[in-house]
Amino acid sequence: MPRTVSTQPNILLIQCDQLRYDCSSSAVSSLIQIPSIDRLASEGMRFTQAFTPIPLCCPARQTLLCGKWAEVHGGLWNYDTCLPLRLFDEVTWTEALADREYALGYVGKWHVHPEKTPLDFGFSTWISEQDYHRWRQTEGLPTYWVESEHSHARWQGGYDPVELAQTKTHWYAGHAVELLSHYAQAGTPWHMRLDFEEPHLPCFPAEPFARMYPPETIPPWGSVGEEFVNKPFMQQQQLVNWEVEQLSWSTWARYISRYLGMTSQIDDAIGRVLRALDATGQEDQTIVILTSDHGDACGGHRMVDKHYIMYEDVVHVPLVIRWPRVIELGTLCHELVLNALDLPPTICQAVGLPVPPSYQGRSLMPLLHGQAPDGWRQEVVSTYNGNQFGLYTQRMLRDRRFKYVWNATDLDELYDLQEDPWELRNLVGDRCYDSLIQNMRVRLLAQLQSNGDAMVANSWIASQLAGYS
Repeated sequence: MPRTVSTQPNILLIQCDQLRYDCSSSAVSSLIQIPSIDRLASEGMRFTQAFTPIPLCCPARQTLLCGKWAEVHGGLWNYDTCLPLRLFDEVTWTEALADREYALGYVGKWHVHPEKTPLDFGFSTWISEQDYHRWRQTEGLPTYWVESEHSHARWQGGYDPVELAQTKTHWYAGHAVELLSHYAQAGTPWHMRLDFEEPHLPCFPAEPFARMYPPETIPPWGSVGEEFVNKPFMQQQQLVNWEVEQLSWSTWARYISRYLGMTSQIDDAIGRVLRALDATGQEDQTIVILTSDHGDACGGHRMVDKHYIMYEDVVHVPLVIRWPRVIELGTLCHELVLNALDLPPTICQAVGLPVPPSYQGRSLMPLLHGQAPDGWRQEVVSTYNGNQFGLYTQRMLRDRRFKYVWNATDLDELYDLQEDPWELRNLVGDRCYDSLIQNMRVRLLAQLQSNGDAMVANSWIASQLAGYS
């Protein structure tokens, strides 16, 4: 039976930007050193099969606030890099928390709305990335060292020549610690968002993290030999758009070195916040959640960033939840979950709020209590509607072995994740898989229709998706 706990726990939600699943746990990869995140996992639950419902910043963040698919709330792509769209205007669970007299504070990246801020969604305090940049300028701190001045190569990053406490990650952590102290003195329940912009490119780690991972020690990803045989044209075009088609592994290794260094730097900042939580006596009353909006290609398939692909590099995300006296220490959950969709109903249940019927995810509460609920999903969907270099529609259906990607205007994809974990061989076109592809297309169509995806509301498109031959 679930143990009795307070219905007014604090909620500390930590979100990174573009943190890969395989860089979020030393148990998953010996390449990374992240003791603070490992500590959270050892004291809580790590989800090994968590996925983003949409691998793009703004839509994923908007979904996390309102519990709806991007195709339902209307935030289809990043509002600042593509065509105009209906701006996010949903009632959020954070507003409901504020109505319950929770104190709400937001530290870090927002990227949800170009005009509205966290203060419009229930938060009473917001320490923003703009605040950091103004502070840094006021302090007269040096600028970031960039490896390449070539405009198309600045994404490769460099390093930050300041003291660790002066970096953005640790400046954020410092403000988070101040808020924790304030909340402890106030004695009211609280929710705090701590949103790191990193390890989103370009990465500028400071010492000692800038030199923690020597490039020559980093082994190539298993997909570095990608030749794009029988792959969508758009993927190879991505290399041209980013001007990375001729990059050597040594260049990728330097980029990954900084990516890993920045990830460890984030981990160190998180450690400071967790120690403050302990010091203020709030650890036992606080649910800590760590996740990411999506991953990063990070040289996988010779690509960078996350656009126009549904590879595991970008859709498989970290999710760790610690809830003292509820979650057994060091638990692994292997159920298929969708982080941005499933967290809103979970948080509502955790604090005793009714779950709005409009929410489209499933509460993780039974899983947190160690239960195996009947009818839990056996497959996940992720969507993409284009960005960066233009619009491009993708819908992914992934079960525990196979991944099917419907590219509405390009070649489709099917991968056997058991036999081909690096997703190098596209099985579309192999007649042996025709019946499986047809089955997955029908299942995908049913899922999209159930989700309210307007893409398949058009009967012509729906009939094409279901009519593969």
